[in-house]
Amino acid sequence: MTRSANSSRSAEALPYRIELWRADSHEIIERVLARAATAQLARAIFQAARDEHPRRRITLRKGNGILSDTSD
Repeated sequence: MTRSANSSRSAEALPYRIELWRADSHEIIERVLARAATAQLARAIFQAARDEHPRRRITLRKGNGILSDTSD
């Protein structure tokens, strides 16, 4: 098994992701800050990211669905 196959499998096991969006655009994700296995952990990470980046758009996503968004 290749390293990229392991990465894909790990990402599937961590369905929640917390994304930081570019400061100059609400349409471009700058980076994925974290991935999480559970909703409770994902929400805690999302809150910490909000505290760390108070003026930035941050989203909590599961799959293609956005669960929380600081721009709302």
